[in-house]
Amino acid sequence: MATLLHIDSSVFPGGASASRAVTETFRKTWEEQHPEGTVIYRDLSANPVPHITADAHTAGFADPDAHTPGQAAAFADRLELIEELERADTVLIGAPMYNYTIPSTLKAWLDNVILFGRTSGENPSAKGTPVTVVASRGGSYAPGTPKEPYEYVQNYLTATLNGMLALDLDFIVPELTMAPHVPAMAELVPLFETSRDRAFQDAATKAKALAERLAA
Repeated sequence: MATLLHIDSSVFPGGASASRAVTETFRKTWEEQHPEGTVIYRDLSANPVPHITADAHTAGFADPDAHTPGQAAAFADRLELIEELERADTVLIGAPMYNYTIPSTLKAWLDNVILFGRTSGENPSAKGTPVTVVASRGGSYAPGTPKEPYEYVQNYLTATLNGMLALDLDFIVPELTMAPHVPAMAELVPLFETSRDRAFQDAATKAKALAERLAA
């Protein structure tokens, strides 16, 4: 059975979150294609994972037989997250832009799952696993826009998810999500609506394509 690892990190619930709305579309389409499949779901806002501590960090490079009680407990938490990633056939991540970058809860998850010599390094254990990231943002940071130099979500996640974990990375980018809520952005509402509709379509299309790829 196929396994989807679905991670949301928006602080907003349900329909109040642009990224959650799109990841939900992806997940529902994926489940239609994989009715017998498994979904591992983590809501990093409702249930944050532990930030990396000295014990969690040093335990990753020490012989397990030599772990202190603190290292053993911290590494057990990391290992649970790492094994979820390794079991996944497909990964889906909601990554809204907060203050130009990803939510701190998503950064904490990445700090836990990136382990040199296992998930990163010469032979990353989840290498080639397809990951779709819904990188929503309130404005536009697309190439050629004034805010382009401040785009640290796609740049950072490309470096970590693709560069370090060697995942097969794809993005869906609903942007201008603040346009309906900020009077000064009112003229951008049509562009927001176009971006939103395209994101929903991309989510459904990519989920179906991944289902076909896994079945091949």
